[in-house]
Amino acid sequence: MSKLNILVIDDEANIRKTLTVFLESRDHRVKSVSGFRGALEEAVLARYDLALVDLRLGTESGLDLVQPLVKSCPWMKIVVITAYASIDTAVEAMKRGAADYITKPFDPSRLEAVLEHIGTMCETEQPHAALRDLAGISTADASLFSREPSMQRTFELAAQVAASEAVVMLLGQSGTGKTVLARAIHRMSGRAQKPFGVISCPSLNHELLESELFGHVKGAFTGALKDNPGRVAACEGGTLFLDEIGDLPLSIQPKLLRFIQEREYERVGDQATRKADVRIIAATNTDLRKAVDEGRFREDLYYRLNVVQIDLPSLAERPNDIEPLAESMLEYFNTSNQKAVPGFTREVLGIFREYPWPGNIRELRNVIERAVILGGEEPIGIELLPESMSAKKSALRIGDPVSLETIKEQHIRRVLAETSSLQDAALILGIDQATLWRKRKQLGIH
Repeated sequence: MSKLNILVIDDEANIRKTLTVFLESRDHRVKSVSGFRGALEEAVLARYDLALVDLRLGTESGLDLVQPLVKSCPWMKIVVITAYASIDTAVEAMKRGAADYITKPFDPSRLEAVLEHIGTMCETEQPHAALRDLAGISTADASLFSREPSMQRTFELAAQVAASEAVVMLLGQSGTGKTVLARAIHRMSGRAQKPFGVISCPSLNHELLESELFGHVKGAFTGALKDNPGRVAACEGGTLFLDEIGDLPLSIQPKLLRFIQEREYERVGDQATRKADVRIIAATNTDLRKAVDEGRFREDLYYRLNVVQIDLPSLAERPNDIEPLAESMLEYFNTSNQKAVPGFTREVLGIFREYPWPGNIRELRNVIERAVILGGEEPIGIELLPESMSAKKSALRIGDPVSLETIKEQHIRRVLAETSSLQDAALILGIDQATLWRKRKQLGIH
């Protein structure tokens, strides 16, 4: 039988203990929690193959936890457990995404059969899940493969580096899937059962960023009302992904370099030196070599981060993937929105092929989701696309009969596409980097 990572969700301590002892005696790895919040937090922190969910969790129904868990972890199998068995609840559990249903008190042979069945399912699906993750896309974001040699090379390199402990640098435009690829590398590594954390470097000011990374003690600065262990400590044994590393302040760079080299750090306001075993994966859409030459990035940190470099091509460089990606996303959003939009018109597919996709896969995903939400029973036509995507409006001029928001959006997209760093784009637009980062997120081009 496959050894599974199992999450037990039951509000009765005795049941949690009994299940844990039973499962661990079969060499499964087990974590138990008592309710909704703990279950959802654990689903983010670690990868589980199976969740055993009690039907009654205090005043809440375990059935209401099935879909959030499936949405958070599409690979996880859900088995509902209850002392209140009925045909109706069994059917409802399966409709919501549960893989099986067992009753209390537990029959050991029935539980063994369920575990064996789930183990077989996980073994069968594992290659497909790995391939999907390697594609740099979640279930909502794309198909299981790429037709483009450049992307296939990216997948192969990611699989090779995943088994190592090397620091990895992901290079690519915003929206090309760097975060998802980083998560895929983590899941294929020996650290897969440990936490995966993400920090977006331009999203916080210097003080808060250092605190988020290394933690702080109470009173370290204004607003530090309690101790914060920091993301490094939270990811012990796992992986920390530093997005947009090119925007890391110079004052924090030597501290990150020291941590990568020595695995040592101090919390803000604390003199005690701490250690942590955390793998670093970084990503940027800027030219870090240029940033080094301009004195904005430390050369020693640049070389320490750039042990293995993986380039993600833009969506415009993957023309043969656009249509299959769009079709896969359409299928996903039809299911998640309970729609049956049948496809795309030829005109829309033509626009997809010609459009430059400055927001890359993220932008395509947002376009498809919007069209499904607004669409009906007809194929997606041009009327369901954002104004900025029509051929006529792809080269807007001041005075064209379009909204001010459309002009602002296109201007931001073009400036981001034509500049080498978030800092340069912010200077041109006359706004600070944090504001531009939020604008990118709102427009779906982050």
